[in-house]
Amino acid sequence: MAAAKNQNSPANARRAKLEEARRKERARERRGRLITIGASVAVVLALVAGGGYLVYQANEKEKKEEQAKTSPVTGERSWDDLGREHVATKVDYPMNPPVGGDHNQVWMNCNADVYTSEIPKENAVHSLEHGAVWVTYNDKAPEADVKALTEKVKSTPYSFISPVKDQKEPLMLSAWGKQVTVKSASDARVGQFFTKYVQGPQTPEPGAACTGGLDK
Repeated sequence: MAAAKNQNSPANARRAKLEEARRKERARERRGRLITIGASVAVVLALVAGGGYLVYQANEKEKKEEQAKTSPVTGERSWDDLGREHVATKVDYPMNPPVGGDHNQVWMNCNADVYTSEIPKENAVHSLEHGAVWVTYNDKAPEADVKALTEKVKSTPYSFISPVKDQKEPLMLSAWGKQVTVKSASDARVGQFFTKYVQGPQTPEPGAACTGGLDK
């Protein structure tokens, strides 16, 4: 009888409750550790996956750029054996806009420069000699396309844009010895032309300045 009373004593009851509380606490701690470990593993896996995706994206971008550089631009026209003499007079170019030939000794600034009025063609040609891409448009070009191409130029060193009212087509892109007519600013050839010819292999004077010239 005494033993039974002993087991049911308040002290034993308190110890039992304390032990139960400790057991529950240990169980909570174990769950907490498992949750923390699981979260850490998830973060690591996400970082690995994210890093892998970024590497994949970078590789894909590099592949696309390489493809753009090596593939011909559909509808592109090319000219060879273009003169490169400096002249102080007007030049009668065989194409409009001109893509090369004798030109003024001062280049147009072409470091993402935007011109809203016509510029001297002889100075623009000098910029092409330095590896710039020249975007031109006439009065028939949709305003939205002109705006989009202007933004493209603003974000691209060694490029410039200006109106050429007497050109045959609304939207044209020119580099030294190269020219293409595009349908719109979203034409895939716009990106390809920039990728291929901004400081591209056609450049007679790669690395030459696109600043410090004429800024009309």
